[in-house]
Amino acid sequence: MSRTRANVAPLSGDGHKTLSPSEVARLTGVSTDTLRHYERKRVLPRPTRSPNGYRHYPADAVTRVRLVQRALRVGFSLDELARVLSERERGDVPCRSVRALVAERLADLEVRLRDLATLRGEMRQLLREWDDRLAATPVGKQARLLDLLAGQHSAESKHPPSPQSLAESTFRARRRRGRSKDAPDQRG
Repeated sequence: MSRTRANVAPLSGDGHKTLSPSEVARLTGVSTDTLRHYERKRVLPRPTRSPNGYRHYPADAVTRVRLVQRALRVGFSLDELARVLSERERGDVPCRSVRALVAERLADLEVRLRDLATLRGEMRQLLREWDDRLAATPVGKQARLLDLLAGQHSAESKHPPSPQSLAESTFRARRRRGRSKDAPDQRG
């Protein structure tokens, strides 16, 4: 029965081909649960229902889902996208606000990339410090590598942290505290 249903594309009231949720999901690489979520968030119009209760999307739903996926990749939240799509469907012109949103996301990305480059340098330095400590630690003795992350050393450790590693751990701690209050919101 499902094999027959898959081979015969239902038509909408205006005679256009419609797609089942599983067909839209397969063509776009998302789950049917994601399609329902997009409907709830109002970025994908609710599908029509056939007389037997099956949901059917218009063929252009594939294009809409791909638009949603791409918008999410460039940093839109589903709520922002729903607002913009609603404006567009009402005949408004949200183009400048769309551009401003993407420009804002690019600026955020540039900051994150700089932060990641800084973190990469810190990790390289940490590995150099750990390599030095491991080379100076007798076999079978703890090198206390994790203590370097906290800027601590134990009384039994022969290798106190360097002033540079202390400064770096202080910098990281300050940066983490600053991020916790200014943490970006999660994008849907």
